[in-house]
Formats: sequence, C-alpha cells, structure tokens
Amino acid sequence: RIEICQSYEALSLKAKEIVTSELGQHKALTLCAATWGLSYPDDELLVEEASRQPELFSQFTVLKLDEWGGIPMDHPGTCESYLRNYFVGPLQIPEDRYIAFQSDPENPEAECERIQQILDQKGPIDICILGIGMNGHIALNEPAPSLHTNCHVAHLSQKSLQHPMIAGDTEKPGYGLTLGMANIFQSRLIILLIERDKEKGRLLKLSLKEDLDGVAGLLIVAAPERDLPDRQGSGA
Repeated sequence: RIEICQSYEALSLKAKEIVTSELGQHKALTLCAATWGLSYPDDELLVEEASRQPELFSQFTVLKLDEWGGIPMDHPGTCESYLRNYFVGPLQIPEDRYIAFQSDPENPEAECERIQQILDQKGPIDICILGIGMNGHIALNEPAPSLHTNCHVAHLSQKSLQHPMIAGDTEKPGYGLTLGMANIFQSRLIILLIERDKEKGRLLKLSLKEDLDGVAGLLIVAAPERDLPDRQGSGA
C-alpha cells in the first residue's frame, strides 16, 4: 500500500507504528535498519517507544543494511557510527543481537560472505526499512542493467559519494558493502520511505500521478501473503 504524508514527522510516525505493531506480535524478529543521513526521526521515535515499553524491544535482532568500505568503523560518517549513536546504542542492543558489516575488513568479499552466511542461517529478514538514494540506489545497490542478488562489494557512483554522511569528508570510502536485492525483496515486510526533495520529486510525481503540493513524502509497505513466522521466544 502507499500512504501520502504531509510532513516528515508523519512519515516517521507511520513507520514507527508499523514496527511496534509487528514487535507486539513477534518480539524476536529481525529488523534491517538503514541510515537516513539524519533526515528522518524514525530511530528517535523507536527509542522513545522503547523507554515506554522496554519488554517490546527486548528480543529483536538488528541487521545493518549496508556500510561504507575502506574507512575506520569509528569514522563519524560510517553507518556503524550512526546506528551506534542513534539506535543500537540507545536501545542497548547486545552484540549477539546485532549483525553488521565491518567497514574496514581485510577481505571485503569475505566480509560480505560472512553476512550472507548469517542471513542464510537465520532465514529471511522480517522487517526491512529502506530509503531511496539520490540517484535511485537502494541500499548501496547502484542503478545498473543487472543487480546483485546477495551481499556483495559495491562500486560507488559519484552521486553516492555526495551522500550527506560523507559529503564533506576528505577521507572517502573506496567501495560499499551491502545486502543484495534478493536479500531485501525476500523480506517478509518492506517499509520504503520516500521523502520529497529536488532529486526525488519526479519519482513522487510518477507514483502519485497528481499535484505534489503539500506532500512531504510517501510510505510504501509491501509484504508477501503470509504472516511473520512464530519463533522461539517471540510471543507478545
């Protein structure tokens, strides 16, 4: 379904409501988290909800969607730094419930294989929260005639290297590490957030086929025709 939102706050609130509703049914689910370049307050809303309902957030696993490669993990522009500061850290997610690409592995291909093996063992992602990049990329899957299915090392376009998280840095990533499109589309629930800005206005107009006045963004929810699976310890 597609929901039209009149503000960024409304966009984030709808996403938060979906996530908390799913956690209420299955606490031990796997949530794939993206970084927004500080555009969305989704993480802040979820942290606030966790302070009210800590038990609701006591079992779920966080999966990092992607990462800049070739820079230190503690670099302020990494996805790791963002998630540690705004999501994983405030929610006090233990290491055994956090799956993350390393930003500076000795062997990037082996690092992607490590994450892929974890996904193969755990099964499909339960909830995947996504945005769309400035050039239309999803995670760090750049637009191309053919796309990778599984975790892989990604070549970064010049547009992606202008991302707000790293745009002003002299130390740029040399590559990306990312989930593949099959990893993403096999998710049991996908929440795609599209904000209206200069780069994405055309995409919104094509999606809505109507005037964009007063529209801040879209929230698109996609799910296969099956419920989230029951898992050990996942009862509400």
